[in-house]
Amino acid sequence: MDDPEPKSARSVKNLQPVDHYLHGSWEALGAGAPILVALAQLCSQAMVDHPAANAHTAEGLSPEALAILVAARGRGVIEVKAVNTAFDPAARMLAVYVELSDTDTIAFRDPEAPEVTVSFLEGFRQLCRAGLVMHHIHRDFSLTHLGFRVAREIDSEKVQPWLDKGTEFGLHD
Repeated sequence: MDDPEPKSARSVKNLQPVDHYLHGSWEALGAGAPILVALAQLCSQAMVDHPAANAHTAEGLSPEALAILVAARGRGVIEVKAVNTAFDPAARMLAVYVELSDTDTIAFRDPEAPEVTVSFLEGFRQLCRAGLVMHHIHRDFSLTHLGFRVAREIDSEKVQPWLDKGTEFGLHD
């Protein structure tokens, strides 16, 4: 006689609402949702707290934040995303991607040196908090009007060593 399935095991047919929630949560975690939400909230809070007090300059921003501004000053389009198909955990981390043109992007990530990836995420957080970046949808951000203005005032030669930490690639690379 076959033993019946243990009562504690759940089959896919008998999922409870919490199971669906946990599945959705797991998927959201896999896409970096908690960090993306936090960054979006920082951007929103900056818009509410000091929209007119934006006499902000680049002073006090990290070199990584300045490099992101310089890279973005042409198009202003920024993504924060992970590569969740990568084998190495450091290569899967969330990172800052900036569109240099309609076909070229620079990724501020280094799977060999995860501290670089994290430092650029911190720089991006600074930009959100300062009101220099705004959130649009999901992982899509852009420079604000003030962000473009501040970015164009930065001497790109001063941040070239940090720009060199990024990896440029084209649409078809």
